[in-house]
Amino acid sequence: MHQLTIAEIIRGLRDKQFSSVEITSHLLERIQELDNQFNSFITVTGDQAIKEAAAADARLAQGDAPALCGVPIAHKDIFCTSGVRTSCGSKMLDNFVPPYDATVVDNFQQAGAVSLGKTNMDEFAMGSSNESSFYGAVKNPWNVERIPGGSSGGSAAAVAALLVPGTTATDTGGSIRQPAAMTGTTGLKPTYGRVSRWGMIAFASSLDQGGPITRTAEDAALMLSVMASPDKKDSTCLDRPTQDYTANLNDSIKGLKIGVPSEYFGEGLDSEVGARVQEALKDYEKLGAELVEISLPHSKLAVPAYYVIAPAEASANLSRFDGVRYGYRCENPADLRDLYMRSRGEGFGEEVKRRILVGSYALSAGYYDAYYNKAQQVRRLIKQDFVDAFDKVDVIMGPTAPNPAFKLGEKNADPVAMYLEDIYTIATNLAGLPGMSIPCGFAHGLPVGLQIIGNYLDEARMLNVAHQFQQASDWHQKTAPAAE
Repeated sequence: MHQLTIAEIIRGLRDKQFSSVEITSHLLERIQELDNQFNSFITVTGDQAIKEAAAADARLAQGDAPALCGVPIAHKDIFCTSGVRTSCGSKMLDNFVPPYDATVVDNFQQAGAVSLGKTNMDEFAMGSSNESSFYGAVKNPWNVERIPGGSSGGSAAAVAALLVPGTTATDTGGSIRQPAAMTGTTGLKPTYGRVSRWGMIAFASSLDQGGPITRTAEDAALMLSVMASPDKKDSTCLDRPTQDYTANLNDSIKGLKIGVPSEYFGEGLDSEVGARVQEALKDYEKLGAELVEISLPHSKLAVPAYYVIAPAEASANLSRFDGVRYGYRCENPADLRDLYMRSRGEGFGEEVKRRILVGSYALSAGYYDAYYNKAQQVRRLIKQDFVDAFDKVDVIMGPTAPNPAFKLGEKNADPVAMYLEDIYTIATNLAGLPGMSIPCGFAHGLPVGLQIIGNYLDEARMLNVAHQFQQASDWHQKTAPAAE
């Protein structure tokens, strides 16, 4: 049963081939048996999941169950869950149990989904390898000596290891798409504001966006149909009605114009990764699409602009963790200043401290205009590049990451090398566009991701384009050795 996709589970539940309790129990046993290899979960909510599954079976028996009723999923540990620890991968929130659910979590509860627990992540979503977690590094099911990508590495590894068919995740600079590429899964970052951020612990508020990681584009469409909804509690959430993203999956893509940025195929791209992406583009031509060479001239500025804007927003967002109201508090503080300094110094990890310091510096008097304001001006230029490109093409494609998954610990001593792993994904967040990664082959024996970037609010077309490729290929059906 663990090999079933979400779409297949939905059909199986409705055809009474198995119950929600049966598949939930099976997956919980699998997590207990296998996840010590991957460390993809921080918290497993076994008893609660069985109760939710039994309630789902009752709704299914009545015949009026919603779409995802009885389907097991897991949530990235950045989404607040009432009564269940929400740590954000940090010692700072190791003891935090929220009294409320994030809107995304509530949406899945309303849809009848069953939550198996909370997945591991880079601390406060800051990282590209899932090695900064307070709970230890996540291992890639394709090779447990390699990273799964980050920050949503736990979500991606859990799906790749067939521990759960779909998970929620978040993407601030590529944190859904990059781990999806490195684990051979399908990851979708929606348009900024398409999915509510209420109850999602903030890293960089103008960049963060929730989305799903699944095995197929069809499953991503099913999850996005539940996740994406207007929310009065989030002022940045778009007031757009909920829609069925599966409706147009089978539309023909004949005549589709695919933009291929020359900047995404230059220096720094692994030759085998580039070859797999070019082969995927040729497959799209066979499906009737047209390749159009385009330029995104300011894309080389995306990484430096991002690593000013994101840390600046993080330094403001993380100021709330002070050891006073909730979260970690140091022992026996001498005074209030000592309480603040030691609680934050002991509660935050090295990468989080690094970004807080960078962000505070960029926002400080005398440097705001030189750094933060300038980075925002560059951000506008990057956005305009995409606006100009979408005047000529329907979607943009290229590699998701420049390399396949690297070895654990390989880049920990070089933060810049780590940051460059997101070189192809960051611009999409700066522009607020939707993007996704789908498997398109292997390089050096490890998965390669093809990135698809859509125009604003064009998730339906993007999913259609991804689904058509997956109907004509079987890369998304390959199973990681450790999951067999």
